[in-house]
Amino acid sequence: MAGERSLLGLLLAAALLAGPPAAAADPALIAAARREGAVTWYTTQIINQFGRPAIALFEKSYGIKVTVLRGDAVELAARLIAEARAGRVAADLFDGTANAPALKKAGVALQWLPEAAAKLPAAYRDPDGYWVATNLYVHTPVFNTDLVPRDGAPQSWQDLLDPKWRGKLAWASHATTSSAPGFIGLVLGELGEEKGLAYLQALAQQRIVPVAGSARALVDQAIAGEYPIVLQVFNHQAVVSARLGAPVDWIPMSPAMAILSVAGIVRGAPHPNAGKLLVDFFLSRAAQEIFRDGDYIPVDPDVPPREPSLRPDGTRFRATFYSPEEIDAGMPHWVTLFNQLFK
Repeated sequence: MAGERSLLGLLLAAALLAGPPAAAADPALIAAARREGAVTWYTTQIINQFGRPAIALFEKSYGIKVTVLRGDAVELAARLIAEARAGRVAADLFDGTANAPALKKAGVALQWLPEAAAKLPAAYRDPDGYWVATNLYVHTPVFNTDLVPRDGAPQSWQDLLDPKWRGKLAWASHATTSSAPGFIGLVLGELGEEKGLAYLQALAQQRIVPVAGSARALVDQAIAGEYPIVLQVFNHQAVVSARLGAPVDWIPMSPAMAILSVAGIVRGAPHPNAGKLLVDFFLSRAAQEIFRDGDYIPVDPDVPPREPSLRPDGTRFRATFYSPEEIDAGMPHWVTLFNQLFK
């Protein structure tokens, strides 16, 4: 905990020293947002790693008070939809990795993108204009370096089938990309349905331990020595923990699954201009550097991660990108196969 508090202090100091974000939104939007004076953000981001330093810089830059509510993507989507149906919209903006399609279908998301979205690769913004990516997540295996020598860790999907790993692998069991269904979706996307199913049937013989809880909790269990290797977790979480002295590292196993954390505006928001300004701020150089300093992977191509290897380069480390809509469409099938093959 002391290490985490120290890291948070450094991030806050760096954010405040960075000064106002350069090339922010147009002056008319800034003026309208300041008249509203407040903004409410429903977020899935880790508060200590990104939320607090980002809020501190935004409030210092624009004088707009930020209220934040954190939860996972599913519960936030359910809350947003329920509030909209009750006519009590409280949030101005949302973020998450897989909640945007449900919010679009329910009419909760507003069709709007900041001008800064145009500088990003096309895959980082919704073609229908409802969301823009703020940072990347990459799912890879993570291992305990006290239990698995670095030169002995599996490097490929085929290596995972080695009998020596039978009963020594674990993954989360819930219906997200950072879990068994996410890995199943990646395999099917890479190999196709027939070959992918054959591989998954072979993998099922490894008796992978299904674990309830988040990917972060699974990484912590690997650090504690409960599992030598965990699959389909966030590669940056291993870097964060290793910086604090934990015996953990990640494996650049190709292909990995890369997903987007996206942000959008809530339709009927009480502070729409302040919400738009905050989304625009997330894409500013200053905010992208806060992502970087927290060991996240920024979406801005000009802001590399603090650990450059985290971002797939397409050669040494390759990833396949899945949009929120692709995840939403594929997840039911992936969950069905998980239940058939691995339970």
